[in-house]
Amino acid sequence: MSTRSEPLDGLQRTARNAREAAKRIRDFVVETPLVYSTAFSDMTGASVYFKLENRQTTGSFKLRGATNRVMTLTDAARSKGCIAASSGNHGAAVACAMQKLDTSGTIFVPEQTSATKVDAIRRYGSEVVFFGTDGLDTEEHARAFAQQNGMTYLSPYNDDHVIAGQGTCGVEIARQLPDVDSVFVAVGGGGLIAGVGSVLKQQSRGIRIIGCQPAASAVMAHSIAAGRIVELESAPTLSDGTAGGIEAGAITFPLNRLVVDEFVLVEEQRIAEAMQRFMETEGDIIEGAAGVAIAGLLELGESVRGQNVVVIICGGNISRQKLEQVRDLANRKAV
Repeated sequence: MSTRSEPLDGLQRTARNAREAAKRIRDFVVETPLVYSTAFSDMTGASVYFKLENRQTTGSFKLRGATNRVMTLTDAARSKGCIAASSGNHGAAVACAMQKLDTSGTIFVPEQTSATKVDAIRRYGSEVVFFGTDGLDTEEHARAFAQQNGMTYLSPYNDDHVIAGQGTCGVEIARQLPDVDSVFVAVGGGGLIAGVGSVLKQQSRGIRIIGCQPAASAVMAHSIAAGRIVELESAPTLSDGTAGGIEAGAITFPLNRLVVDEFVLVEEQRIAEAMQRFMETEGDIIEGAAGVAIAGLLELGESVRGQNVVVIICGGNISRQKLEQVRDLANRKAV
């Protein structure tokens, strides 16, 4: 059984690695803006800031972790190529990082992945192969393929270098707004919240880190509640970027247990409403996973009144068809 000092050491190590990663990748990623929202501040009674990772080069925070991981590969590993599994954003990020760093590879994606995200991967020169219907089975297949072919598998979250890369978002938040009370983060495999949470918790243990998941696919939240990683089927969700299971033994699990103060699960109607409200008031396009974090804020609005709040807008890659689905659902009157 782990002692209390062991997970705390993990938090400190992750925060340190994130600061090192920030220096390593700074010439390859955009420092995204942290913008104050008058509309959402008025809605909640808090001072709400949006960290706009949808303005990252590939349209999501995933470029941070992918770039840090590819940059830490040996020359021999780069020459053999890389394999990744992704519903889209991680795949595009890995493809972009490999292109910039003269590395080749293949991206495996679930069969239902949007054409918008597949096209983004292909634009960066990587081959796309469809496999599986849930993020977890795609990951397992891709990892086995990499092992069989002597290639490096780049996990979307279950990797120290990837988590450290995602944590660079937290390094920027700490510099851009030192006095933060609460941070809302969409959670899938848990890499973003593990990295960002480690950085911000080391800065101030009083910061409240809130993990946000669609009720239709909340494996991490249910796993934390159970004290172990559980297997659950995911229902369809607007938040395809966070959907699916978690690998057995994922290193994000103990970090999430340590840094996440609370999970909030949101229904599809609330995700759609949050996305539409953001796009109308902020004038920016976002994807479902970002809507989950905004919906989480609105769900817990009363508890953040008077605080400085950051909501990470984790991505903006969304198809026209999905946007129409969001508008239809957001405008549907509750029965």
